[in-house]
Amino acid sequence: MIDGGHCAADDVALAACLFAADPCGMGGIAVRAAASPVRDRLLALIRQALPDAFPFRRTPLDIADARLLGGLDLAATLRSGRPVLDKGLLAEVGRGVIVLPMAERMSPSLAARLASVLDTGTVSLERDGFAASSPVRLGVIAFDEGIDDDERPPLAIADRLALHVFLDGLRAIPDLPFTAEAIARVRRDGPSSPAAESVRQALAATAALLGVNSPRAWLLAARVARVHAALCGRTDVGEPDAIVAARLVLAPRATRLPSAEPEATQEADQGSEQPADRADGEDSDSGRTDSASIDDVVLESARAAIPAHLLKSLAAPKPIAGRGNAGRAGAFQASKRRGRPAGTRRGDPASGMRLNVIETLRAAAPWQRLRQGADFPKRKSLVAIRREDFRVTRFKHRSETATIFVVDASGSAALHRLAEAKGAVELLLADCYVRRDQVALLAFRGAAADILLPPTRSLARAKPALAALPGGGGTPLAAACDAARLLALALRRKGLTPSLVFLTDGRANVARNGETGRHCGETDALAAAKALRAAEVASILIDTSPQPDARPEALARALGARYLPMPRADAAALSAAARNLIAV
Repeated sequence: MIDGGHCAADDVALAACLFAADPCGMGGIAVRAAASPVRDRLLALIRQALPDAFPFRRTPLDIADARLLGGLDLAATLRSGRPVLDKGLLAEVGRGVIVLPMAERMSPSLAARLASVLDTGTVSLERDGFAASSPVRLGVIAFDEGIDDDERPPLAIADRLALHVFLDGLRAIPDLPFTAEAIARVRRDGPSSPAAESVRQALAATAALLGVNSPRAWLLAARVARVHAALCGRTDVGEPDAIVAARLVLAPRATRLPSAEPEATQEADQGSEQPADRADGEDSDSGRTDSASIDDVVLESARAAIPAHLLKSLAAPKPIAGRGNAGRAGAFQASKRRGRPAGTRRGDPASGMRLNVIETLRAAAPWQRLRQGADFPKRKSLVAIRREDFRVTRFKHRSETATIFVVDASGSAALHRLAEAKGAVELLLADCYVRRDQVALLAFRGAAADILLPPTRSLARAKPALAALPGGGGTPLAAACDAARLLALALRRKGLTPSLVFLTDGRANVARNGETGRHCGETDALAAAKALRAAEVASILIDTSPQPDARPEALARALGARYLPMPRADAAALSAAARNLIAV
């Protein structure tokens, strides 16, 4: 049992016991820590609590689907001349434990496959002409070695692992609090009977107050409470077991800090509604009091167990959008010979694609017995490969990004916010330089839009162009949208991923043909904005007018851009807002 007097090291040792007692029912344990002797100690404790013959396998993150799920055994197939099935790593483990190092770098495809196996308890194989399924009940140990909050294991895996422990700051882990015999007994006989209604309600209420919205977390917490009761030799699940479940399952998943005000108000309301004749309803009143007491104790235990770094992030103010200064990568693009491998397909290597020898042999292997007599009647030891067997590797890579700043330099903008807009663009240009993005500057005033700064990474070239930006004249928004669209499409043809940042008050008064007038200017601006939206270029519009207006908002809707009114902001506020939105 854990109480307020126990430290985090005791929690980690207890988590090792719980996982070893029910590795399949727990789903697994997520360990937030870099490689260290403390982490090795935790892994050794888990191995110590499991039988020597218990399957325990480490799974590399770059494991191929054929090795993970099973498929054609290429060497055996070529040797025997007939298709031979390889069961795959998950089927080999069966009812055991797999270890995932650097789980924060796990690919979405691997996370999806493991999540399916954890949910269904089977590995289904339908590839290379085979169709088979194997029962699998896994426990997962996921090592999270991320250095900041943006690096986390995929939610599809983290949500299915009951126990989450943090080893930061720990120097040692004590011995297991339960004997190997007790752990083996629970693993053999299973957890205790279902928890009482008061315990389930306390766990559900604690999950709601901590902002844990996944119903799977509540179910896993109830499972942990039952296993803890069984380890303690109890058949009934009570308050001590609920406290353990709240500390190890719910507290690490908290998304907000609980507030005690609603509960206090509710208790005051209940107190005012108490009947005068307490003697008649004494049993029911005491039942409500006990339930409220369990809720409070479990909630306070979970609050005390929230990790320090998580507590700090929950208490910190949230940014308005995006992820601050995080770098932004371009869109994925297909490539013939460079980038990250993205599977294989049938193809001809003569077209410049890279031949995948293993997959080519895998495609040819099942047909060797039929081909040997026709293709190689005298030299039967050779592998007969035909053109339809060729498999080439597909690659994909992220393109470079280019941010195009479209700045309103008309008379109305110069009167209102041109100085702030210049300062904001200069700060944004510096931020893009740090991220090694390409930047371009397009200004519109009078009757046309001009590219003052072609796409570049040179901050030295950007600053003089921005300083020379004049102000005054009409607002040719239609010409600005057309010029921005043409520039974005030209950058896309060069393999870049363009994005647009408009800084304008939206008061168009110059049409495409140069005719002046509010009506024709706004009509052409909306038409040009719709054409830009059809090009599917990501964009935002920052309204720099003194007061939010319906015209720039309508322009943002026509662009398909995010609209951000900034009536009273300096250059730093404008640049911070745009930076947060660009980084999404």
